[in-house]
Amino acid sequence: MDIGNKKILVTGADGFIGSHLTEALVQSGHDVRAFVLYNSFGSWGWLDHAPEAVRHDLDVFAGDIRDPHGVRTAMTGCDVVLHLAALIAIPYSYHSPDTYVDTNIKGTLNVVQAARDLGVSRVVCTSTSETYGTARFVPITEDHPLQGQSPYSASKIGADQIALSFHKSFDTPVTLLRPFNTYGPRQSARAVIPTIITQIADGARQIKLGALHPTRDFSYVGDTVQGFIAAAECDAIVGDVCNIGSGFEISIGDTVAAIAEVMGAEVEIVCDDQRLRPEKSEVERLFAGIEKARSVMGWEPSHGGLDGFKRGLAITAEWFSDSGNRANYHSERYTV
Repeated sequence: MDIGNKKILVTGADGFIGSHLTEALVQSGHDVRAFVLYNSFGSWGWLDHAPEAVRHDLDVFAGDIRDPHGVRTAMTGCDVVLHLAALIAIPYSYHSPDTYVDTNIKGTLNVVQAARDLGVSRVVCTSTSETYGTARFVPITEDHPLQGQSPYSASKIGADQIALSFHKSFDTPVTLLRPFNTYGPRQSARAVIPTIITQIADGARQIKLGALHPTRDFSYVGDTVQGFIAAAECDAIVGDVCNIGSGFEISIGDTVAAIAEVMGAEVEIVCDDQRLRPEKSEVERLFAGIEKARSVMGWEPSHGGLDGFKRGLAITAEWFSDSGNRANYHSERYTV
């Protein structure tokens, strides 16, 4: 499907990936409506920091993904919906799981229900590699069993199944895009890469972390953005799931070493118990199988492999090293 002349709604446009995606779409000449979380300050989240030309061309809707009436209003007149609005912090899901059901499962239900009723041409829902849990085989393909090892991952499994059920039941044109661990400028400090970078940038040389042995497949945010655009345009994956990642795995410990190298710092790692997941909840290994993305969507990561990872880390570290960008981050304390 050619999305060039389509009205596109991005939910979660105020967040990390959503703001990058929204900017990329607007800068490419697309007609975009940005769904941001309503707040009394009138903030558009990270879109407040977007270039003036992007902000000028944006159609912004402030609401709450949990409200079906607001979701329907935001989607009215839109041809394509890129649904990224979600609660994603795993530690927060341990003590507030009900909010994850409301936001992730009911929020997705609101989107696909409105899409069905309004006749939306394409809905791309955001899944997560956490739905796979610890890898039973690698690389992890889209056929890998789903394992809810945290309330967050369980809520995303539920959201995924709601979305796919609407395709099976009502032929709603839903695609599930399953990004592995996205990183880059603007990411929340609760994620491991910003946690490491901000501590180093603030002068710490003893880096507080949780488990170092798990492996992750880190995907640079620019690659994830291109994955969403490719998914929106690809008819062949409607009703299906598609992974995107770097096709490369690295341990958290080796990630620290790569970041320290990029930032020219010598560091020591200190275990901080509050950053450890419950033992059975820890996802030990994630390594994306991305052959479907390559062969069906024609998508390829530009920051794959160790070399690509270090290039992405350099961009990310440069952004976080700017004191103005880092002003809202607090590296001295643990962010859930």
